[in-house]
Amino acid sequence: MLHRADKSPVQFQRVCAREGKPVAWEELVKGYEYEKGRFVILTKEDFQTAALEKSRTVDIRSFVKGDEIDDRFFETSYYLTPAKGGERAYALLREAIRETGLVGIATIVLRDAQHLAALEVNGKAMVLTMMRYAEELVDTGEYNFPEAKDVRKPELQMARTLVENLADKWDPSQYTDRYRENLMKIIKAKMKGTEPRGLKSDVEPQSAEVVDLMERLRQSLQGAGGTKKTAGKRGSKTQARGKKRKAA
Repeated sequence: MLHRADKSPVQFQRVCAREGKPVAWEELVKGYEYEKGRFVILTKEDFQTAALEKSRTVDIRSFVKGDEIDDRFFETSYYLTPAKGGERAYALLREAIRETGLVGIATIVLRDAQHLAALEVNGKAMVLTMMRYAEELVDTGEYNFPEAKDVRKPELQMARTLVENLADKWDPSQYTDRYRENLMKIIKAKMKGTEPRGLKSDVEPQSAEVVDLMERLRQSLQGAGGTKKTAGKRGSKTQARGKKRKAA
């Protein structure tokens, strides 16, 4: 950001709300406000303690049907609310979208930039989900992907067995942010003046080497014991790129 008059960069000051004076970087700390005006100070060590083991693998927990997943779980979605006096028009458009089963494609300007978005219905609400423009999508031709002809039937059957053992109903409540849980335990312990307990770190350190996928499948199937309940707790791990939807 520049000053319009002379095109000079603008400097931002960090001012103490109580003293009204600038605060130097070396005097800053991070804190969590647990009551109005009352804070718990968090250090770099606290964030490191809460952090989970870094891994270059994807931990598959279960497989669910795509249409069971609410689109609001994909970044980034917003609830649209009607303006005052626009309730009837809002309800009319919502019901028209619901009955046709179609998705509205729109553009919206946020923070001075134009975005492409999808308009859908969820219950009584209309939900606007940010989308990517076509030029933002990566051409898959830039990458080399293995051909299906290289897959042998016994291996495919083993992989299918693993997927079927991990088949489950989509239940968002079983997936939690363990890093946030750890950080909140540290904050609460600091409020009590005690050491945090029960921090979760069940992710084993992973090396960057290429893994033997078939061996991982065999180990996963042996650990699953042929039941969905046991398999759903951990699952298999395999290297992957991109996201569930189109890669950016």
